[in-house]
Amino acid sequence: MHIRLSRYTTALLKKLKELQHKPLPDEVSRISVSPTVSFIALAYEKIRNAVEYREGHLIRKGAIERILKRRLSLNPEGRGEAENLIRELLWARYFPNESLGADDVAKVQDIITTYLILKHALHPKYSPFLFDLATCDIEETLSPKEAEQNALFTFYIYQVLKDKVKIDRVTEDQKNIAFYVALEKAYSKSDISYLRFHLFTLSHKRISQLSKEETQSLILRFPEIATEIDSVIANPYSERIRRFIQTQLPPFNILFEVVRKNENKNLDALFTNREALWQEVERTCKQKYVQTREKLQSLGIKAIVYIFLTKMIFALLLEYPLSLFFYNEVNYATLTVNTLFPPFLMFAIIALTKIPGEQNTKRMFERFVEIIDADRSFETKISFILRKPKVRRPFLIFFFTILYSLTFIITFSLLYEILTLLQFNLVSQAVFVFFVSLVAFFGYRVIQVAKEYRLRERESFFRPFADFFSMPILALGKVLSTGLAKINFLTVLFDFFIEAPFKMIIDVFEEWISFLRSKREEIV
Repeated sequence: MHIRLSRYTTALLKKLKELQHKPLPDEVSRISVSPTVSFIALAYEKIRNAVEYREGHLIRKGAIERILKRRLSLNPEGRGEAENLIRELLWARYFPNESLGADDVAKVQDIITTYLILKHALHPKYSPFLFDLATCDIEETLSPKEAEQNALFTFYIYQVLKDKVKIDRVTEDQKNIAFYVALEKAYSKSDISYLRFHLFTLSHKRISQLSKEETQSLILRFPEIATEIDSVIANPYSERIRRFIQTQLPPFNILFEVVRKNENKNLDALFTNREALWQEVERTCKQKYVQTREKLQSLGIKAIVYIFLTKMIFALLLEYPLSLFFYNEVNYATLTVNTLFPPFLMFAIIALTKIPGEQNTKRMFERFVEIIDADRSFETKISFILRKPKVRRPFLIFFFTILYSLTFIITFSLLYEILTLLQFNLVSQAVFVFFVSLVAFFGYRVIQVAKEYRLRERESFFRPFADFFSMPILALGKVLSTGLAKINFLTVLFDFFIEAPFKMIIDVFEEWISFLRSKREEIV
C-alpha cells in the first residue's frame, strides 16, 4: 500500500539530502597527532570522565569546556589557543586523527577571540553565559553535519507535535517557545549550555559569524538578551511539557534511526512503500532492542564506577573509623554488605528492566505511519492540555502532605528495623541508606534508556504500591546526587592538580616524537 507523505516529512527528506559531509583538510593543512600520545591521552580522558557523570552526547562538549577553561587560565589573551584546543581534542580521539586542519583552527580562533572581546566588555556575571555560547559554538563548528542533522530532527518533531499541546491563558508564541525548550530537554537532552546556545541562535547570529560592528552592537543588547533567554529556560510549563514529549519520542527515535541507516538510499521510495517500510522498521526495532540491553549494562557499570569513585570510597573510609570511635568495634560483615550490595542492586535493577517486544514494534509502526503520512489528524489532535493548577482546599493539602510524609516514615522505619535485625549499627545504617538511595536514583535514570523505543503502556496494578516504597528512596537519592555533585573532590583534583601538568608532559612528549621522526627522515 502506498503512503502519501506529509509536507513536513517531504521537507525533512529533502533537507537531509542537501546535508554535506565536512570536507577533510588537505595534506598540508591537516593536523596530525602521534598514535602513542593519542593512546595515553585517551586513557586519561576515560579515567577523567569516569569521575564526572555526563550524558554520552555531552562528554565531548564537556572536554571542550574543560580544555578551553584551562588554556585561557594560562593564556588569558587566547592567542594561538585554537590549535592547542584542537590538538588536545585529537589526542583524546574526540575527532579522528587528521580530520581537522588550518581552516578549523581559524574558525575556532575567531570564536575564542570574539568570546574574549565580549567577556572583557560585559559585566563578569555574564561570563558563564558567554562561555556556554563559545563552547557550544566550537563543538558545532567542528562537527557541522551532526549539528545540522540534529537541528533538522528537532525541528521536525516541533512541527509535528507543537499543535498537540495547548496551554490555557498564554499566547501561541509563549506556548511555542515553552514547547521548544521542553523539546530540547526531552529529545536533544540539552543541558543549560546548549539551551542557551540554541535559544540564542534562534534569533541572533552565532558569535563565530559576527562582524566587528555586530559584536559591538551585541555588547549593548547582551544583558537584556541573556536575561530573557534564562527566563525562558526557567519557564515552569517547560518541565511538564517535557514529560509529555518524552512519551511521544519512541517512534521519532526509530524514524530517525531508519533515516541514518538509509541516508545513501532513496528514502522517498522507502517511506512511501508500506510493506518495505514495515520490514525496515521491524529490523531497526529489533536491532535497537538488543542495543538497549547492551547500553543498559554499559551505563550501569559507568554509574557504579562513578558512584564508587566519587561517593562510596569516601563513605566506606569514614565507616571504619566512625564505627571504631562510637562503638569500639568494626562489623566487617556490614562493611562487606555496604561494599557489595550497591553494585548488586544496580545490576538487579537492570536485569529486571523489561525490553520492548513484538507488540511494541507493531504499535511503533502504526504511530510511525501516522507521523509521516499526509493525514493531518494526528498533528492537530490535542493530546495534552496544560491548565493552571487548581487552588486546592487547605484540608486536602494538609492531608496529602501528611500522607506523603508517611511514605518516608514507613519506608525508612522498615529499613531501620531490617538493618537493626541484621546487626547494622547506626553508622553502617547511614552508609547503607546513603548507597542504596544513590544507586536507586542512578538506576532509575539508567533504565529510562529502555523507554527510548517503547510506547507508553498501561501501568501495572502493583505500580502504586511499588511507588509508595520507592519514592522516598529515589527522592533522597536525587537530593544527595544533586548536592554532592557540587562537591566532587576528584574533579577538582584532576582539573587543578593533574590535568595541566599531565597535558604539558604529553605536549613535550609529542614534540620529542616529532623531533625523532624528522631525524629519521633526514637519514633516509
